[in-house]
Amino acid sequence: MKSAVETLNPTRVRLTVEVPFEELKDSLDAAYKKINQQVTVKGFRKGKIPARVIDQRFGRGAVLEEAVNDALPKLYTEAVNEAELNPLGQPEVDITELKDGETLAFTAEVDIRPEIQIPDYSGIEVTVDAIEVSDEDVEKSVEQLRERFASTNPVERAAAEGDVVTIDLEAKVDGEVLPDGVANGVSYTIGSGELLDGIDEAVTGLEAGGETTFTSQLKGGSAEGKDAEVTVKVTAVAARELPELDDDFAQMASEFDTLEELKADSRKRLTDMKQYDQATQAQERVLEKLLELVEVPVPEKLLEDEVNTRKHNLEHHQLGQMGLTLDKYLEIQGKSAEEFDAETKEQAVKGIKTQFVLDELVNKEKLNVNQEELTEHLMRRAQSSGMSPDQFAQAVVEGGQVPMLVGEVARGKALAVVVEAAKVLDSNGEVVDLEDEEDETETAAETVEAVVDGDGEEKTEA
Repeated sequence: MKSAVETLNPTRVRLTVEVPFEELKDSLDAAYKKINQQVTVKGFRKGKIPARVIDQRFGRGAVLEEAVNDALPKLYTEAVNEAELNPLGQPEVDITELKDGETLAFTAEVDIRPEIQIPDYSGIEVTVDAIEVSDEDVEKSVEQLRERFASTNPVERAAAEGDVVTIDLEAKVDGEVLPDGVANGVSYTIGSGELLDGIDEAVTGLEAGGETTFTSQLKGGSAEGKDAEVTVKVTAVAARELPELDDDFAQMASEFDTLEELKADSRKRLTDMKQYDQATQAQERVLEKLLELVEVPVPEKLLEDEVNTRKHNLEHHQLGQMGLTLDKYLEIQGKSAEEFDAETKEQAVKGIKTQFVLDELVNKEKLNVNQEELTEHLMRRAQSSGMSPDQFAQAVVEGGQVPMLVGEVARGKALAVVVEAAKVLDSNGEVVDLEDEEDETETAAETVEAVVDGDGEEKTEA
């Protein structure tokens, strides 16, 4: 077999392959055997039809077609390996010559990973938000905990903001009660904004037994988007009572004995959260700087497939689960279809570039993934998918997705290496030390996943 490579552009090549006919012998034998099992000829047992009879009855062309279809994948793979190419996706194959008994020649065009030169990244410098936890932040956190332990007591007075009312609802459109427009015994906290627009104003000031009607645009159901005449009747009013902020509350709501201990723990939790956010912010901004330093050509077909995949996942999975159409989503976001397409393409380009650059860094820095790192990553992915670790691991193995998980961890390690070499300052001008971040690699892997893809599927493997 002879092969040659022609570079069409930095991300696409054309392979030209010539194969002497004798190299097709195994595929020809397999073709005759397959046809033998599929056809019957009077006078011959099934599977025992001579080759010359098959040629006469069914045509030599049918045999050659079967043999070539069998041989092409193996011949293409040999040519790719010989040229040391990194193909992306499936090739476009064109048979240019087929002379029975002499030669098979074909071309194969395929996208390849571009050659990337990783520059010195030690000079990268980024600024992130400083970690600041104020007394107000702590008070707000404790107040949220206090809200969770609030109790309700019936009152004989008009309903006011913050009260919990029990209500009956009836919605009409064009004078007709909707099939799904009646609900009784609904519990609603005035001011929460969790029901219809206008409900707060309608029920405020009503006592138990009070009734009123108001107009509201329906947010869902059979008449979504239409204006409805809504009748609301208050059947009960209850006041929410918050527990006193004291040591007794701390003992009831936590494992701490005093309110001061509870507040100290809240401050620590808030600080830890801000440290995590700061580390993520540093990784995102370092990645941005790194991508600016590297010239990365993007294969057109790969980009087209990535854009289509992102659109499909958004429309049929994320929005589908929320009961939204793409048009409704764009309306809520205040975006045109053109703006959405441009934004999706920009995100796809960034995702592909990120994967290419970090994969090259993995090779350059000779980064390996050990079993402990892979297990930790698998546990996190299982948790985010809602599956048990055993179920997720089984699905990964059965789907042949282990290399994908290894790649995700390796890219996280590559980004962590760049972040470690970068200079990170906070908004106060202080140097940020991220080495104390226990899950630095795993945090970086999450950052990379968010950029590369949203569904956790690798996009650039052959």
